[in-house]
Amino acid sequence: MSTSPLLFAEPGGRWRTVAYGPALCLLAVLLELGLDVPVHWFTLIAIALLLAGIAALQVVGARRHCTVELTPTVLRQGTEELPVREIAAIFDEPGERAWDDELEPWELARALGESHSVPRHRVGVGLELADGRLVQAWARKDRALRSALQEVVHP
Repeated sequence: MSTSPLLFAEPGGRWRTVAYGPALCLLAVLLELGLDVPVHWFTLIAIALLLAGIAALQVVGARRHCTVELTPTVLRQGTEELPVREIAAIFDEPGERAWDDELEPWELARALGESHSVPRHRVGVGLELADGRLVQAWARKDRALRSALQEVVHP
């Protein structure tokens, strides 16, 4: 990644997630101490470490594959980088539609990044590339990404 200023960024995963499992185990220790019952130290420490390890793997994966960064020159979606100069147009959000209405052509296009589709909890942003191909950028805050892209592509 270059040293260009970030115009939009989503980390994909947050490290605080790793603390949730151990925090619940600590709560269980405090509860057992408060109830004056035997404290299951070994079990709760083992569970805390296991939960923290699993969460850490998930965060590393999410940060690698679901991070979005936009600079004045590059849009990065996971591990794929798309030069901004290759973006010819940004499509508007799809309007309200009935369940049987057809999707917009860009909604059927390939998602940027290494995933076969837009990652869970993210929303696609339709792009037309300079060579005429349609692709989907994506973000949790899709409107903010669309706005930042508009500023860079059509200043």
